Amino acid sequence: MSPKILSIGELLVEVMRKRVGEGLSAPGDFAGPFPSGAPAIFIDAAARLGSQTGFTGVAGVDGFGDCIFERLKRDGVDLSHSRQVSGWTTGIAFVAYQNSGSREFIFHLAHSAAALLNEADVDWQYFSSASWVHLCGSSLAFSEDSRKACELAAWTCKSAGGKVSFDPNVRPELMGLDRLREICAPILEMTDLLLPSGQEAFFLTGIEDANRACESLVARGIPLVALKQGARGSTVFSPGVSRTVESIAVKEVDPTGAGDCYDAAFVTGLCAGWELSKTARFANITGAMAVTRLGPMEGAPLLDQVLEKMDRS
Repeated sequence: MSPKILSIGELLVEVMRKRVGEGLSAPGDFAGPFPSGAPAIFIDAAARLGSQTGFTGVAGVDGFGDCIFERLKRDGVDLSHSRQVSGWTTGIAFVAYQNSGSREFIFHLAHSAAALLNEADVDWQYFSSASWVHLCGSSLAFSEDSRKACELAAWTCKSAGGKVSFDPNVRPELMGLDRLREICAPILEMTDLLLPSGQEAFFLTGIEDANRACESLVARGIPLVALKQGARGSTVFSPGVSRTVESIAVKEVDPTGAGDCYDAAFVTGLCAGWELSKTARFANITGAMAVTRLGPMEGAPLLDQVLEKMDRS
């Protein structure tokens, strides 16, 4: 069967400091590699939640590439339109956690195999048969060819009657707000579901109040905006309507990937035809469970685990 949910973008592994407060400028212990990349975390989480999924991306012919491919295949992601290439190393992110709760990153991405993703990787039949294609702002930012491939994937799905979800997870410090808004604009024109944090809603609109920013995005023509609010849950905006849905309390171990898992659950709920409050609750619980283990994909729950939490709460 053709995948109902597709994603496209960067593939990388994360190598993390084991201890909080230990930076990346001195020798120390690391954990990993962990398979990662925002769109890859999304698609893996969607597969674990029972969706028919597929991914398009590029990794190297090396141990890190094998780490990613083996994980995605094990969880049921179709990789028939992804590739591993010789002569290019798989993307890497080194991560350290600060006592303040912030994170420090060193990326090897722009000159990795991930940067080889281009429009030729976008198979028309594959993307036109999907119900949803999910894009991440990070995939638009690290490579011009990757940005063009993402735009083509979204257009192909949309023009065939599918829908586009978009998480604008771009770091403005890497490119500036004007450039960020410029590269996101074509995707926003095609977006059916926008999944920002409050900071990202501000980056896109210039409006500091997150609720007002999301309302303005709906007014611009985006049918559905789901504002991720961490431990407080999320608020869903559609024309003339907003509703806030609570999350559950968990012990946080690693927040990396929680937003991508939330995204995956939200799209999965919409594919199942659930009403918005149930979909948001499902997404909140999935995102919360994702932070309970070290590694961006390691905490992504299975469908039965999330449904059990929903029944108990």
